Amino acid sequence: MKIGILQTGHIAPEFQPTREDFDTMFAQLLNGYGFEFVSYDVENMVFPEAPQDCDGWLITGSRHGVYEDHTFIAPLEQFIRDIYVADIPLVGICFGHQIVAQALGGTVVKFDGGWALGRHEYTLAGGQTVVLNAWHQDQVIALPEVATRLAASPFCENAILAYGNRAFTVQAHPEYSNDLIRDYVTVRRGTGTYPDDRMTQAEANTTLPTDDAKLAKAIAQFFLTRTSHVEA
Repeated sequence: MKIGILQTGHIAPEFQPTREDFDTMFAQLLNGYGFEFVSYDVENMVFPEAPQDCDGWLITGSRHGVYEDHTFIAPLEQFIRDIYVADIPLVGICFGHQIVAQALGGTVVKFDGGWALGRHEYTLAGGQTVVLNAWHQDQVIALPEVATRLAASPFCENAILAYGNRAFTVQAHPEYSNDLIRDYVTVRRGTGTYPDDRMTQAEANTTLPTDDAKLAKAIAQFFLTRTSHVEA
């Protein structure tokens, strides 16, 4: 199965000598499920010709806001709608989660509760929980009519969404390891962008396990079987 990665951003310049880029992170996260990957740098206006070019699509995170005026936003939203109409499975992560919602009629804003940094616990519909690393301030605050909430937290109401059997999106970052979160804290601490207390807590939590493998399984399952289910 060929998965097209729509790359809406790149790893921060500070990490480029030592860290893989976002597309490689996802290929590593989904290793072992038999997927073939091809990347498109949509941030720099490199788009596929048609939704049918791949068997499934994945939209990465980005430093941009989906409501900002960037050249790639409008064509990406249209491509999302084309994928949806073509009934080809689509996964969105962080920025990807947000722009799928926006493209299909939802609302995304800069959340007045501030930043989610590092380890967060999300409650599934059945009451079980999963733990993932997050790094975002923007949130989906109003769902498209076609979306269903699968998981939430007190901080992030719309944390995991399903769009029938056509799209599956996650606000957090299953591709972000604890080591990467630790590096982000080290580089970004003291810049004035992030609250000191949340940065300190994010760093402290990097000693605790996350459920990245469970989300990798959920994403793979969605691509392979078109079902949206996260095992606790």
